[in-house]
Amino acid sequence: MPADVSVPVVLVTGFLGAGKTTFINDLLLNAEGLRIAAIVNDFGSINIDATLLESASDAVIGLKNGCICCSLQGDLLRTLRQVLQDSQDRRPDLILIEASGVADPRGIVQALMDPVLFRAAALDSIVCIADTEDLLESPERWQDPLWQAQVSAADMVQLSKVSTLPADDDRLATLVTRLGAIGKATVLGTDGTTLAVTDLIGRAGFRLTPEQRPTLDSGRFASVEWTCDSPVSLPGFQTVIGELSGSLLRAKGWMQFREKPGDCVLFQMVGRRASLSPSERDFQGCRLVLIGESRVFEPEDITASLDNLAERDGIN
Repeated sequence: MPADVSVPVVLVTGFLGAGKTTFINDLLLNAEGLRIAAIVNDFGSINIDATLLESASDAVIGLKNGCICCSLQGDLLRTLRQVLQDSQDRRPDLILIEASGVADPRGIVQALMDPVLFRAAALDSIVCIADTEDLLESPERWQDPLWQAQVSAADMVQLSKVSTLPADDDRLATLVTRLGAIGKATVLGTDGTTLAVTDLIGRAGFRLTPEQRPTLDSGRFASVEWTCDSPVSLPGFQTVIGELSGSLLRAKGWMQFREKPGDCVLFQMVGRRASLSPSERDFQGCRLVLIGESRVFEPEDITASLDNLAERDGIN
């Protein structure tokens, strides 16, 4: 791509646990010959998402310690300039930005409107990943102001977790109709597929400027980052997570358990749905990020419960 041609930017937004990282991973693994740079942001300093994407691309950059929509706007702009200043043969054809699940995308749009940056990297389209299971099982999500902000800012909605529905479940058509009623006519992934990366570009519609629509306060959420140098008890961990589940919106990270010496597993939790899957990560111990709403999320209590688990296993 010539240096004087603006690089398109695709912003990927969506609520906690919707499947943004999985979506971006699919795009990176099926890049169709494009050189793609991915910029990801986790709510906390342990950047799980960036690590999960590292195997799919050699151009993954993690932003840490906050959400892009507020405290990290300066970091985002510096990172974009760094990407664009790479040598000519490494200049990306496309830049993907994954917003944190707690981010109001309007703040990111505001950062991307920097007039100097815009000539080099122009926001092309916004994709909102919508968790089909969550929207069907949690009626309150439709009234959530953050989710509404994420969906309303998007040029298109990509459904996730469609494959978990029964083949004859007619609620999917109702969900698509409901999204259409709030102005989202472009709903992708109803058949469980992901749009080709080249088809994401050039789909932007009319977009209000950030100044016309103020962003939400990110103080609604809090997080805990917990690390442990040694494996812990699997039954003990399951008990602790079960006790904490009522206050957690999202949890993710890598765990090692005494019952499976030498193995590392990826732990994922969205709402009350949790999973453990094999991971090729090579490190000792445990590394977790847990996120919840500040009004019910007690970081000190959560940290104490996890520390007690480690202490019961004789870990210091």
